[in-house]
Amino acid sequence: MGVKTELTLEQLRRIFPDYGFKQIIPTTNGIMDTTYIVKNSKNSYILKKYERETGKKVQTEQALLKHLFTCKLNTPQFLEEKNGWYLYSKLQGSMPKNIQLFHIRALARFLAQFHTVSKDFTDASPFLNAYNINSMLDFVKKNHFYYYKKLCSLQNLRQKNEGFIHGDIFKDNTLFHKNNIAVFDFIDGGLGEFAFDASVALFSFNPKNRQLYTKMFLAIYNQKRNKKITTAKLQKQRNTAANFYALLRINHDKKTKRAKEMYSTF
Repeated sequence: MGVKTELTLEQLRRIFPDYGFKQIIPTTNGIMDTTYIVKNSKNSYILKKYERETGKKVQTEQALLKHLFTCKLNTPQFLEEKNGWYLYSKLQGSMPKNIQLFHIRALARFLAQFHTVSKDFTDASPFLNAYNINSMLDFVKKNHFYYYKKLCSLQNLRQKNEGFIHGDIFKDNTLFHKNNIAVFDFIDGGLGEFAFDASVALFSFNPKNRQLYTKMFLAIYNQKRNKKITTAKLQKQRNTAANFYALLRINHDKKTKRAKEMYSTF
């Protein structure tokens, strides 16, 4: 989340006159799209403006959220779009800080349930299609050759189509209320491998790769799903996810500082 396009309360009221909005609060996290928290006398909402070419992605996310809501997952509801501004329900809770075992349990339960229902959601593009990996590798090769040697294996990266994956469940895309997890920002998701999805999430929720947390996650996830994820497969996908997000960060930042975070967790 964050703000690139400024919007005043007066402008907000003109766009959505039926909601009686009384407050608009800019968010500070995130780098891609504009996000505000907006409030009336009864409820809080999320207001988004997509600052990039999303094409069919917005429609796909809306259809997915509708599907997840009917399956009783704790995800946002899309409410309305006007003038390029998208209004969503606001989930209850706060972003986790000090990760404890109950966070891992909740994450495992959510992903197991999510993957169970998203395996049948096939009206989406492959997750990797949104990224020109070869072009990004060319940039790293020219400017950060030390990292290119770590990342060049991504040139042959392929993913099985097991169903829709979020692909970006870092802590700042989650909220916790007591022991319950809510997940949002599915806009960059697509068809891919569930072990990759789990590995990305564990980077944020288990950054030191602690065996207890990984074991707990797999035990709960595998208990909830017929299709299991082995420890070996999770570790292999963890390596892939580390390289993938290091590549994205280097290309976005044009430097390697945030990419190093992906490798400091091993």
